[in-house]
Amino acid sequence: MKEQTTMKNLVSKMGTLLALIILCVILTLASDKFLTYSNFVNIIKQASVNCLIASGMLMVLITAGIDLSVGFNCTLAACTMGVLMQRGLTNSFLLLLSALLVSSAIGYINGTLLTRLELPHPFVSTLGMKFVTWGLALYITEATPIGFKNQGVDGILFLGSRTIKGFPISFIAVLVVFTIIHIFLTKTALGRQIYCVGGNLEATRLSGIDSKKVLRIVYTLSGLLCGIAGIILAGRVSTANGNAGMTFDTDAIAACIIGGASFTGGKGTIWGTLIGALLIAVIRNGLNLLGAQTDIQYIIIGLVIIIAVLIDVTRSKAEAKARKMAMANR
Repeated sequence: MKEQTTMKNLVSKMGTLLALIILCVILTLASDKFLTYSNFVNIIKQASVNCLIASGMLMVLITAGIDLSVGFNCTLAACTMGVLMQRGLTNSFLLLLSALLVSSAIGYINGTLLTRLELPHPFVSTLGMKFVTWGLALYITEATPIGFKNQGVDGILFLGSRTIKGFPISFIAVLVVFTIIHIFLTKTALGRQIYCVGGNLEATRLSGIDSKKVLRIVYTLSGLLCGIAGIILAGRVSTANGNAGMTFDTDAIAACIIGGASFTGGKGTIWGTLIGALLIAVIRNGLNLLGAQTDIQYIIIGLVIIIAVLIDVTRSKAEAKARKMAMANR
């Protein structure tokens, strides 16, 4: 019985990676352009922004929350740099700092709205903030894309555009950030508290954990990671566009859920999220190589998100049933 349980857990953890490998094999057979180094670089470049946004979303989901403002928080960070550059600020460090401060502030506001106003669910406050940040991004840019090239601010394009021997620095940054988050979630007291807040409210209360403080920190960190993603986005496309973040929130949620996180909270790993984000990037890349129209791409990505949610629901029900059986057998 124990061996069967161990095998099921292994299959559950490796399922997403196996799906990614199978998808890559299928696309390799379908297109001779897929299995090339240049295409591999293109995939991880495209995945970098979603990886960083999803890493913040993961921590939010672990607390049984959600942050629907992440896409346009990322966009607002890039637009803030663009507008300040237009106003004459060409110091790259200050531009980068402004992006991080704005995005972190949005995250902190999300956490404060949730904990101080005691709203029933973060869906409400973060949905509102999604439209606030979207509107702000369009307002400050006057709904006009701002180009960064040849403006004397090459320092802010470094993360998103440069490579080391052909390997994108943006994905190196992702691996560094993910390693830090892995250590943070698994090796620190605050990381364990984040899992505790989402997994067992009674244990959280009995442990004396300040759950409101933990939530504010988590949403602020989510905002900070959106800022880093915004910097990479600006470097990758060399433009600040107020409409750029339309699908970022759903892509991030899908990456987390596909990677093993749950809307019920208390579980999820950063490396599972990485695989989920890569899976979405491979799907988008493969559809482009196969010449799929934009509308077909949206339909397929939408179906992937629905399937991811169904997997989460099925997984949660199976785990609840297993817990009941374990309690009955005691």
